[in-house]
Amino acid sequence: MVQNEYEIKKQICEIGKRIYDRNMVAANDGNISVKLNDNEFLCTPTGVSKGFMTPEYICKVDAQGNTIQANKGFRPSSEIKMHMRVYAKRPDVNSVVHAHPTFATAFAIAGIPLTQPIMPEAVIALGCVPIAPYGTPSTMEIPDAVEPYLQHYDAVLLESHGALTWSVDLLAAYHKMESVEFYAELLYKARALGGPKEFDQKTVERLYEIRRQMGLPGKHPADLCLNKGAANCHNCGRHGGHESAAVDQDLVSEITKKVLESLGK
Repeated sequence: MVQNEYEIKKQICEIGKRIYDRNMVAANDGNISVKLNDNEFLCTPTGVSKGFMTPEYICKVDAQGNTIQANKGFRPSSEIKMHMRVYAKRPDVNSVVHAHPTFATAFAIAGIPLTQPIMPEAVIALGCVPIAPYGTPSTMEIPDAVEPYLQHYDAVLLESHGALTWSVDLLAAYHKMESVEFYAELLYKARALGGPKEFDQKTVERLYEIRRQMGLPGKHPADLCLNKGAANCHNCGRHGGHESAAVDQDLVSEITKKVLESLGK
């Protein structure tokens, strides 16, 4: 069932309140957008708290981020350029969420990517969360910094800034943000207890195979770079989208065969 624009605006407000209530933003931080079609997007306005929005707050912009419609006193988020870059490079994406969840943002400030495989749900559903280099807010620096990661990930930390997630719809993009923060909190607490126990490569490969069998949407290391042998990004060796996405198909076939055998298929 296709939602009308007013229903989508209400959902944006509901998700904004969830983000605010979960301490993922403070004051007027964060922004949300939803794709209506190739040249129409709804987005949150600048300078308002995401916890107190109503549908008339929501703005409409075109694919360049120019205002199509906004009620008096409201204008699109200054970070809309970042959202538009995601949509331009990922046609499968229909919603983008930007927030400052405290644990994930702490990792972004410390310069530590979320790449340690420590729990099945994070490995299967989220994959790796690299850090995009710092860019000045509201400029083209952030879209340019994020772009190299878009083809290989569904979430990134923004250095010294926050987190950005995207997916097939608004609820899925929001759930990605929840997952990023939950993963970051667990990793932080595990480090305080002496360090997390990471999955070995065989376990990661089995979890990747489960993801493939589930047919989950989005981009993920399970789809690209099995068993690269490096010590980053769930041991698959990707450091942020700068490497070639090409893989040795014979190697992939052999690994897949072994994983299926280990799963008893």
